[in-house]
Amino acid sequence: MAVDYIVIVVYLAGMLAMGWWGMRRAKSKSEFLVAGRRLGPGMYSGTMAAIVLGGASTIGGVGLGYQYGLSGAWMVVTIGLGILALSVFFSARIARLKVYTVSEMLDLRYGGRAGLISGVVMWAYTLMLAVTSTIAYATIFDVLFDVNRTLAIVLGGSIVVAYSTLGGMWSITLTDMVQFVVKTIGVLLLLLPIAVVKAGGFGEMKAQLPTEYFDPLGIGGETIFTYVLIYTFGMLIGQDIWQRVFTAGSDRTAKWGGTVAGTYCLVYAVAGAVIGTAAKVLYPRLASPDDAFATIVKDELPVGVRGLVLAAALAAVMSTSSGALIACATVANNDIWSRLRGAVRGPRGGGGRDGDGHDGDGHDEVKGNRAFILAMGVAVILIAIALNDVVEALTVAYNLLVGGLLVPILGGLLWKRGTAQGALAAVAVGGLAVVGLMAAYGILANEPVYYGLLASLAVYVAVSLATRPTDEATLTAWRERLAGRAPEPQSEPAVPTPQ
Repeated sequence: MAVDYIVIVVYLAGMLAMGWWGMRRAKSKSEFLVAGRRLGPGMYSGTMAAIVLGGASTIGGVGLGYQYGLSGAWMVVTIGLGILALSVFFSARIARLKVYTVSEMLDLRYGGRAGLISGVVMWAYTLMLAVTSTIAYATIFDVLFDVNRTLAIVLGGSIVVAYSTLGGMWSITLTDMVQFVVKTIGVLLLLLPIAVVKAGGFGEMKAQLPTEYFDPLGIGGETIFTYVLIYTFGMLIGQDIWQRVFTAGSDRTAKWGGTVAGTYCLVYAVAGAVIGTAAKVLYPRLASPDDAFATIVKDELPVGVRGLVLAAALAAVMSTSSGALIACATVANNDIWSRLRGAVRGPRGGGGRDGDGHDGDGHDEVKGNRAFILAMGVAVILIAIALNDVVEALTVAYNLLVGGLLVPILGGLLWKRGTAQGALAAVAVGGLAVVGLMAAYGILANEPVYYGLLASLAVYVAVSLATRPTDEATLTAWRERLAGRAPEPQSEPAVPTPQ
């Protein structure tokens, strides 16, 4: 294992080095939180694919392939479909808003009265997403170094917190690009063909396994529908995803770069399911489907290659973890703490700032956001140590996100008649309905997100129609911002767009 250890250590050291490099570049709030809004298509595509394809998509995707065969790809397929829908239909308009958070978008659309409560819901979602990603380090480091769960979480989490705190989005963007390349080589180019060959090829796999393993709908229509509701719609509205859209250098980059990333997700989904199916042939009686990835890597890959593929799994977890962490800290600082202390001046989305990383009261915004990343990172590590059930935590996060925020966000983008009162009612009723139904039906039941979403939609429409329309001045300012005609919230130096 010595060669494998060297590969992993070099990879982790590289992540920290990029955090240090990013710290030298992130001199303003825009640079720190959204990479100056100037990523080119190559870098944008890679980082978008990296953040959505985390440990659940890699280790969990292989596990679903082990359990259900090719139809196990559906979870990651719905993630890819969400990125495609976001990129084609909404990303250009979202990028033109020049905001930092989803709640700032709601403030702009509804007149400054919907942001705080939506910020609390989004913060809870991003926090749990970061926690579940951090828990995944325990599995990987156990395979790598045979260390106990707590030490594994602290080790992996500390590296992510370190490079994220140092350089913000620039560090995360650079590390995500490396992670994207490592995942592509490790999973698609190495593990996939080796697993298929070790299993005897597709002919032998079909001969060894039941026919339902090769049924594209074998996982079940209801399960696929639930994946669409949770993951496809979750990709449309998550702060972690929107914050990547905000980094795009142009409308074209946001649209076509995201389309490439979504297509890549579809390929990755099929690859994970095929690897899991091959693992079922090789190891038909594993204790847990989620052990399939680690087992096939540990037993079937040659020295060196094994280290690279484990680095790919680590990369998958780190990219999602760092993206969720900076999203959590951004929401906590900009949507909750800033509102509570009343320090923000002028319109939401950047007003009252001096261009040097200070707000209207002279606070150093880069330093403040860096402190929030560190604080949220420590909280995430502590919660991850205390929490055991990853699936339940992730389900709670996505149920709250979709049930509480999907309707007011998409309603604001698509329906002129939606009002602030309708949005607030939709967030409150949808969120409470989801929590109550999870208590009644169980956290993993499908009913909470079904009925919570319907309740949110009904309340949003009813309350919006029963209250006065949003005033025309707010809607005019909203349309100007959507069209990209409003002035930049904060001027940035002219720097060539990274590709």
